[in-house]
Amino acid sequence: MKEINYIKHLNSVFQQFSKDNRLNPTHISLYMALFQIWNSARFADEFYVIRNEVMKYSKIGSKSTYHRCVKELNHWNYIMYFPSHNPYHGSKIKMLKFETRYGQAQVHNRSKNETSSGQALVPIYKHIQTIVNKNIYKQENFKKSNFNDSENHSNHNSSVPNQDNLKTTKNKNYNEPL
Repeated sequence: MKEINYIKHLNSVFQQFSKDNRLNPTHISLYMALFQIWNSARFADEFYVIRNEVMKYSKIGSKSTYHRCVKELNHWNYIMYFPSHNPYHGSKIKMLKFETRYGQAQVHNRSKNETSSGQALVPIYKHIQTIVNKNIYKQENFKKSNFNDSENHSNHNSSVPNQDNLKTTKNKNYNEPL
C-alpha cells in the first residue's frame, strides 16, 4: 500500500466534509474514530473493527445510529464497509484515500446540479452585532450613590434605587404588633 500522509489526508477529508451537505456531526465523529483506528493499524489496506470500541471512540450511544452512519459513509464513498454478521468477529473496513497528487479532495458520486435538503450554511465572516446594554447607565448611577449615608441618616431620596418604601429599620422591636 502507498504511504498515507496523515495531514494531507485529513485536510482533504475535511475539505470534502465542508462540501458535503449530507453529513452531520455523527458521520464526522464516526469517520474520525475509524481514521484513528486506521492510523493505529498503520494505514493497512483493510482492518477489522469492533462496534462497541468504535461507538466509544466516536461517542455514539445507539447501535442503530452507528449502523445507519457507517452504511451511509459506505454508500457515499468515504469508506468501504464489509459487515461480518458474526458477534465474535469484527467488521472489515477499508478507508478510501482522499489525498491526491495536488492535495485536492475528489468529490464522489455527486451531480453538478444537486440541491441540498440540509441546513443552510452561514458564512464565517458574518458581521457580529453588538448590543448596547441599557443597564450600564443604571449600574453607574448605582455605584456613584452613597448608600452608607442614606442608611445611617435615614435620608431616602426618591431618585435613589432600592428605596425603602416600607420604612423598615435595622433595630426592630419584636414586642410590638405588626
